[in-house]
Amino acid sequence: MARPDTAHGGLPVIDMASLFAPARVSERALVARDIERACRDSGFFYVTGHGVSDDVLARLERASHRFFALPRAAKEAMSMERGGAAWRGWFPLGGELTSGRPDRKEGLYLGTELGAEHPRVKEGWPLHGANLWPAEVPELRAAALDYIDAATRAAHALMEGVALSLGLDADYFQRNYTAEPTVLFRIFHYPAEPEDGEERWGVGEHTDYGLLTLLAQDANGGLQVKTPRGWVEAPPLPGTLVCNIGDMLDRMTGGAYRSTPHRVKNVSGRDRLSFPLFFDPDFAAEVKPLPRAAGASVDEDRARRWDGTSVHAFQGTYGDYLLGKVSKVFPQLVRRVL
Repeated sequence: MARPDTAHGGLPVIDMASLFAPARVSERALVARDIERACRDSGFFYVTGHGVSDDVLARLERASHRFFALPRAAKEAMSMERGGAAWRGWFPLGGELTSGRPDRKEGLYLGTELGAEHPRVKEGWPLHGANLWPAEVPELRAAALDYIDAATRAAHALMEGVALSLGLDADYFQRNYTAEPTVLFRIFHYPAEPEDGEERWGVGEHTDYGLLTLLAQDANGGLQVKTPRGWVEAPPLPGTLVCNIGDMLDRMTGGAYRSTPHRVKNVSGRDRLSFPLFFDPDFAAEVKPLPRAAGASVDEDRARRWDGTSVHAFQGTYGDYLLGKVSKVFPQLVRRVL
């Protein structure tokens, strides 16, 4: 059962372990009810029982610190320009424009590892391909891929809980959207920032694009969520991942489950690492409202979003939506490689 706690903005903590055990129908129903409450309220919650081991997280954090401590020239050797249309590699501090202005972070873009023989890679599909790995930190590859595998399993299980929460068959999303999901993984490094300077956001206000995001944080915090009660802190809780829903789930549910704005400001006095995994529909899947989804107000949706756009005005495939968003985040890179 979900546990709300005022120490983290009232965001609930949900034990999702029973979602991995299909025979436990009554327990899965309780988890689905908790997911529904969280998605109708803030769209953010913590999960335990997710199956990502402490060892995997510790290895990932150690290797990531080593990577970001490399000389700039070593990181530039695997810059995103070298990743081509696969959109993989490193970007420098200020190299990403999440909400229209440079973010105070650097990062490494990764995703599902696809070889040159994969049909979509052969056809030159954007955001499909191989990752770039630093030769100076060889352990990062195994740590990151182990995390991606474990977090992806958790995301599949959570989407079964989401389906049940909406009165759908547990495998609804697997059958229609996530048999071949778009899985994008980021490792972000936020330098320490002073308490003042409100405009120095590590990431400005934004919503995520797809279905679910699963986030692992280090101990330094900085994530803020725009709930119905105002902006609240979402600090790291040992043993948990933060989960939030994205624009496509908002679109599918007619706004019943809303993608919630969030932002990051690192005022811990120490460097911060975060590890978001974006679990999204198949790149080629056409995104439509779910059965029995209520109609959404495009004007209301536009009014509440920082960029004045509405997910409910969108029609097309998830790839269309994602590329439209990416073109605003990395405008120079889009012109160069896509």
